Amino acid sequence: MQTTPKTSFWLFLITFALVFYGMGAASVESFVNYPIWPLIGANEFRAYHRALTPLIVGYMVIPMVVATILTILLLWFRPASIPRWMVWLAIVLQLVVWISTFTIQLSIQGQLSADGLSLPLIERLRITSFWFRRVPHIANAILFLWMMSVLLRGNLSRSAEA
Repeated sequence: MQTTPKTSFWLFLITFALVFYGMGAASVESFVNYPIWPLIGANEFRAYHRALTPLIVGYMVIPMVVATILTILLLWFRPASIPRWMVWLAIVLQLVVWISTFTIQLSIQGQLSADGLSLPLIERLRITSFWFRRVPHIANAILFLWMMSVLLRGNLSRSAEA
């Protein structure tokens, strides 16, 4: 299937926006919400955590899933100036986040939802989330910023030639 440069540009632009949206939402979760969880009373924590979960899914997880799907689509429908290896690296970084989420953080979140407040679990969540989700997210955002600069430089060069 052949796409036009305009279609590839829009696909990249939407993916770019969702990558940064996801990184921002996940950063608020990690750097704002997790640190204040110990301040929530033990009696209220379980209800708070259960009420928060669907909001996180709707406002953070779904946009990040869409960003990952669109990143994969960029393998075939990326703008010509963006090298394929950059898209592969973005996919790998996003996979690190997803693998960590499914193998580490979801079980911690499940325990917190079922058992309530646990300071050791919250600390484990904060540490593993930082190294296996925030660091790859930030690296992915930097990579997408680099891809955007490559795209813009390519477009500026073509405009200067015209």
